[in-house]
Amino acid sequence: MGLPEPAGPLLLSLTAVPISYMVNSMSAVSDPFVVAGIGVLVLLSLLVVLFFFAQRNPPKDPLFYVFAIFSFTSVIDLIIWMEEDGYISGFMEFYMKEGEPYLRTAHGMLICLWDGTAHYLLYLIMLGAIGREKSYKTVGLYWLGSLLMSMLVFLPGNVLGKYGTEVRPAFILNVPYLFLPIWAGVRIFEEKHSFTKMPAEKVTLAQNEGIFQRPVDIALIFYLLGALIFTVFRGLLALDCPADLCFTYIYQYEPYIRDPVAYPKVQMLVNMFYLLPFLCMFIYGLLVPGCTWMLDWTVVFAGAMAQAQFVHIGSSIYHRTPYTYRVPRESWWEFMILNVLYTLGMQLLAFRCIQNPAYFLKGSKQTVEEGKKHN
Repeated sequence: MGLPEPAGPLLLSLTAVPISYMVNSMSAVSDPFVVAGIGVLVLLSLLVVLFFFAQRNPPKDPLFYVFAIFSFTSVIDLIIWMEEDGYISGFMEFYMKEGEPYLRTAHGMLICLWDGTAHYLLYLIMLGAIGREKSYKTVGLYWLGSLLMSMLVFLPGNVLGKYGTEVRPAFILNVPYLFLPIWAGVRIFEEKHSFTKMPAEKVTLAQNEGIFQRPVDIALIFYLLGALIFTVFRGLLALDCPADLCFTYIYQYEPYIRDPVAYPKVQMLVNMFYLLPFLCMFIYGLLVPGCTWMLDWTVVFAGAMAQAQFVHIGSSIYHRTPYTYRVPRESWWEFMILNVLYTLGMQLLAFRCIQNPAYFLKGSKQTVEEGKKHN
């Protein structure tokens, strides 16, 4: 039995519990450089163990090793969240003191929770698919968007916020989370969707329908227009817009954007500069048939939106956020409804594209005409 079966990586990831407890009990881990060195040593040791046990049944997909290592760190993140919120103790105290103290913020706690739950589940699904030699493209794209969004906010937020002076050598342990997903993303994008082999007649029929014959797409376009406005508006809030409307909203509905940790401001700016152009492109993709890129990029941004909004909504009400920056009680429902709709719309758009992709496929009309000529 080799490690490519999902049971192997699952058991390997759970070794994070005894390893973290053992390292935490060592007195030598009070130095920041030692903490960073131990982190690198543990990850390299895991990689060696993976290669050793996978020799009998080597995985055909090299991303197996990436997902297996990342699943281990996901368990570490879950341990961090559980310990910092008081559910357990004696596992990661050394790392929080001399490794990455900014993880104690509401943003840090919630990215640990997301990584230890959502990302961990995605890793297990992808590892299981690799073990069975099945495609995991849709799941991989969702994970890619989620992880890259997390890093795009977390890394600059650490440097720019009030914890910028506490960046320590363990910060380098985040580097693989930025570069390995890019390599993984290239490989995932190169895979083909299984549903691209669709009868040409079905594709042509779908693409001949006008926008008024597709009420779901009309609703999604209205969502995208609303999301455009909301994204720009919150970007202006992050830039300290002096307008009365901005002043009222940020104090009465989303004061967390003012939090000096800088993560929420970075998040709003990332949304405005990276998400906004794609919102415009998605409207185009719903209006013009044959935009095959919709099948990939809507899933990527659904994952990015889910991660970003989970952390933002959670941080806005989390007990680690100072009271003055939490959502006021009287506007709690308005805040939740607006942000949940903003999140769910992107998930529904990706679901619509994956479940009914005929409108976005190319070359169907030409195939149908060639088929008629041969008949």
